[in-house]
Formats: sequence, structure tokens, C-alpha cells
Amino acid sequence: MTAQRNGLKTIDITLVGMFVALMAIGANITTMFPFMVVGGVPITLQTFFCILAGALLGSRLGAISMSVYVLVGLVGAPVFAQFKGGFATVISPTFGFLLSYILVAFLTGLIIEKNGGKASYIVATLVGTAVNYIVGTNLMFMAYKMWADAPEGFTYSMAWAWMMVPLPKDIILAICAGMLAPRINFARKKAIPQRTKHAS
Repeated sequence: MTAQRNGLKTIDITLVGMFVALMAIGANITTMFPFMVVGGVPITLQTFFCILAGALLGSRLGAISMSVYVLVGLVGAPVFAQFKGGFATVISPTFGFLLSYILVAFLTGLIIEKNGGKASYIVATLVGTAVNYIVGTNLMFMAYKMWADAPEGFTYSMAWAWMMVPLPKDIILAICAGMLAPRINFARKKAIPQRTKHAS
């Protein structure tokens, strides 16, 4: 009763925790493949798990899960890429990508909630990926220009050139997430009445 009144059920808290863990795993896949770092930007699975959180949990809970992930990292847990964490991450050039995850999960979930069709899942995940790149790349460029140690001759075009390396991978994964999420949601909705009926 209390959990429902506060807006978060036990299952919601469990799902949030699950996606925080998935984000940490996706962030640190580069520890197995160190060459997957281009221009200081790790090629990770964070975007995939982020848009999947929005697609499966919805706009509100998806955004909450990403907010918890960012906060857990900022307080010192090594959940960011290359097992980094701590408040000093705020001045990292890639911190903009971390912030974008909150908006990405929210928008991905919102588009699906507004439309509901299978096609909306693909649209939502691709839009989420685009938002991740636009917000993250622009904030990365600002960070390099204002306080970070930018490479010699660093330009806005160079920043986007860096991001072209992981882009094909993220587009493919976004489409995969858009195809996988409705199947999971359908199976979950189908299982809930069965579990309720069995319990009664």
C-alpha cells in the first residue's frame, strides 16, 4: 500500500536496480577490449541499455533508472566507463553523454506511450540514439573548448568525426532494441493476468 501510494512498487525498484546494473556492465565492456576507445570516447553498450530501459520501463521509470545510475556513479561507485566514478566525472568531456541518458530514456518511453504500435518502438529507439549523440557530442565539444585538454586543431567537425565510429553499432543496436522491446512487453503483459489468476 505504501509503495503504491508513493508511486513506486517493489517490482519497479527491482527493475530500476536491474538497469543500473546493466548500464554498469555495458559501460565497462571496454575493459575486455581496450582498443574500443576512440578519441577518448569508449565504445560501449550504454546507449543500448538506456533506450531499452525507456522502451521497457516507460518514460518515468526509465528516466528514474538512468538518474539513479548517474547518481550512483557520482557518489563514487565505479559504474561509469573504464570503472570510473566520483563527482570529478562532472568535468569529464564525456559527462554530457551520461546526462543525456536520462533524457534519452524518458523520450524513448514517451514516444512509445503516445503511439503504442510496433513501428513506434523502432522510431523511439532511433530518436533516443539521435538525442544521445546530439546532446553528448555537443557537450563534449564545449567541454574540450572550455576546460578539457583538447587535441591540437580540435574542431566541431572533428568531434562529430569521432562519433561516426560507434554510430553504426549504435544504430544497429537501437533497431535490435526496437524489435526486442515489444516482444518482451507483450510477454510481460500476457504473464501478469496469468500470475494474478493463479494467485487468486
